Amino acid sequence: MREADRLAIAGGISGYALMEAAGQAVARFAIASRGPRPVLVLCGPGNNGGDGYVAAHHLKNAGWPVTLAGLGAPKPGTDAAIAATQWPGMVAPVELSLLAGRPLVIDALFGAGLARAPDGIARAMIDEINRLDLDCIGVDVPSGVDGDSGQVLGAAPRCRATVTFFRLKPGHLLLPGRALAGKVHLADIGIPATVLDQIQPQCWRNDPALWRGALRHPRLEDHKYTRGHLLVIAGGVMTGAGRLVARAARRAGAGMASLAAPAEALSIYAADQPGLITLPLPKAADLAGVMQGRRMSACVVGPGSGVGEGTRELVLAALATGRACLVDADALTSFAGQAGVLAAAVRGPLLITPHEGEFARLFPDLGANLGKLARARAAAARLDAVVLFKGADSVVAAPDGRTVINDNAPPDLASAGTGDVLAGIAGTFLAQGLPAFEAAAAAVWLHGAAGSAIGRGLIAEDLPEALPDLLKKLDG
Repeated sequence: MREADRLAIAGGISGYALMEAAGQAVARFAIASRGPRPVLVLCGPGNNGGDGYVAAHHLKNAGWPVTLAGLGAPKPGTDAAIAATQWPGMVAPVELSLLAGRPLVIDALFGAGLARAPDGIARAMIDEINRLDLDCIGVDVPSGVDGDSGQVLGAAPRCRATVTFFRLKPGHLLLPGRALAGKVHLADIGIPATVLDQIQPQCWRNDPALWRGALRHPRLEDHKYTRGHLLVIAGGVMTGAGRLVARAARRAGAGMASLAAPAEALSIYAADQPGLITLPLPKAADLAGVMQGRRMSACVVGPGSGVGEGTRELVLAALATGRACLVDADALTSFAGQAGVLAAAVRGPLLITPHEGEFARLFPDLGANLGKLARARAAAARLDAVVLFKGADSVVAAPDGRTVINDNAPPDLASAGTGDVLAGIAGTFLAQGLPAFEAAAAAVWLHGAAGSAIGRGLIAEDLPEALPDLLKKLDG
């Protein structure tokens, strides 16, 4: 966004014109979404504060009772200083007493580029806004939220809404920033979209427009093998995981799903789904021959497989085939602290789908302090594989730096087994020949859309049944 501003200014749009448009957008949003009321505009000394001065001016002109409080004067000669000179009223010092009347608060203290935690009266003001649970509108991002990572530097206000400009920032989609931003309103402030040709962004909000063209649509000449044959390697105890993977795979469009498990558990799997092929779990040395002989195009290893050397050997054997492989759950934990061993074994497309705990075990040096986006990118580069870092703000990262942030997952997906369903969907897309990045992005979006279609009361078994209608819509 800094580069977008710079390019727009280099193209002849003044920095003050952009600030005027931004502040006016904040005022318009407040007027459109809330009736006239006392409003406190908190302005910092930088450009974010300049947006606040402009917003305050427009709200005052609209007849709103406005109090403006400044946290230090803008640097002379800056656009923010010009905006401050246009404010016709007094500038009050920032004090907690200004919140006594429970006004609407417009937070223009600090923008997305904040480098350190708010302190002093700014921190006290943020804490008091949260304690009083005031209606607060953030300008660009809630003060204290890092725009690149969504992480909070010390503290940030819980905004009911945030007005941002030109394009969203990762911090609007990643937690906890997304939760603190509230409803995000994206405003056009006159930056031409052509600046993106030079910036060439590598991060996207997940949307079917990114991967719909890669999906394999059914054709008249299809048979079960052309639609993908997925092998699910399952365990002998936690049988629900493998069954959910297989069910999701078949509903996602796999022409055939085969499940390999210890012999003593095969009857459980065979009785569950008549259309599921079951076979005894082969030895690692025999896996390549089984996949070749049965024309299996991809495999999923990990859900319910058990943690240990046996699972490690099966993962390494699967990777050695060069076929597309999805590694999840117990299979990831079986390589705890040994991501290098996994990386050295990669021979073909690999997608890993860890949640936070599994990621931390596999990459103990990539701590949460780095932020989810940076952690996923680093892991993808290290493995030379695609990483789907799961959560309410799932991140898909490719080794070349491309990333997708998924934000359509409802809270209802926080239920046991839903990750197994995600593995089945993604495994099917790998079996159908989708590149791992597109397969992961499509799967996590469909997973979220299925969760939203079901809503409250959702259990993992419901999700596969929602997929056919969603896939029909995508076909359309």
